[in-house]
Amino acid sequence: SIIERYHEYRTPIRELLKSIVTGIADVDLISDQDGQRQAMVSVCERYPFVKILYVLNEQGLQISEFSTSKGGEVSSEHDVGLGRDRRHRPYFVQVKARQGVIVTEPYLSSADSSLCLTTSMPLRCADDVSCYLVLDANLEALVSFLLGDTQRRRFEPLFKAMYALLGLSLLGVVGLLMFNALSDLAMALIHPIETETDKLRPFSIIIVITLAMAIFDLAKTTLEEEVLMHKDVFRHSATRRTTTRFLASIIIAVSIEGLLLMFKSAMGATDHLFEAAFVMFSAALLTVALGVYVYLGARAEANLVSARKITQAEKNHMEIDS
Repeated sequence: SIIERYHEYRTPIRELLKSIVTGIADVDLISDQDGQRQAMVSVCERYPFVKILYVLNEQGLQISEFSTSKGGEVSSEHDVGLGRDRRHRPYFVQVKARQGVIVTEPYLSSADSSLCLTTSMPLRCADDVSCYLVLDANLEALVSFLLGDTQRRRFEPLFKAMYALLGLSLLGVVGLLMFNALSDLAMALIHPIETETDKLRPFSIIIVITLAMAIFDLAKTTLEEEVLMHKDVFRHSATRRTTTRFLASIIIAVSIEGLLLMFKSAMGATDHLFEAAFVMFSAALLTVALGVYVYLGARAEANLVSARKITQAEKNHMEIDS
């Protein structure tokens, strides 16, 4: 989840936000609305996760307009939020108490109901009056920026639409196979078994139904993993889960196919015996390969998580020492 990613990258996130606010901090922003908007434009060009920029006075009242980013464009609206009382907001309480750059923990934004972080720092005016520069950032966009995932996220709706179309197409194939299988089943029930070929007809029906089941499982996996569920492409377990479910459905289908060929051989179609043995051997080999893949993948992820925890503990220890 996005909160888990935040805790993994908490230190670089906070350092980045502090550096942005420190870089644009200028007492001229307090009264110069055009300068504030220009600063917002400059920041948004480099950091698309920035949402809002404004200034508070010593009493926590907003003394500048909102400079907001909407769809990558900085809003030109005037008198937005002027005079709003923000003295009870957590970021104002923290920055006033510490008199340094602060970054809040994630919270739900009242503006758009998204998770965001607020960075604030004090500014000392010429008349020795304290003011506070405040910057809001969208947490999800910020994490995507740090992971280099911004461009992929823009195409994510298209990817989901394509996967949805493919999944629904597979379900259509399943419906066609089931219609054919049920039609053959009805014919088998109506017409009595008279020849050796008629004896093998139920196995043909089972093969079609098994194929439909395998395709349905594949369509279900595709829709769940790629469309309905959130998938973290940077987490190895997500990719391993999808691959495991896909291969498991194939193994089940291949195993049933091999079993049916064995039954055919037992009923006299001995020419299928070698094929049945080969199919069952393939299913067993796929099962072993899947087990090795899951085991090695789980160990690799465990080692990676352990290394991250050690690195994070060392960083926290260095911060405490400093």
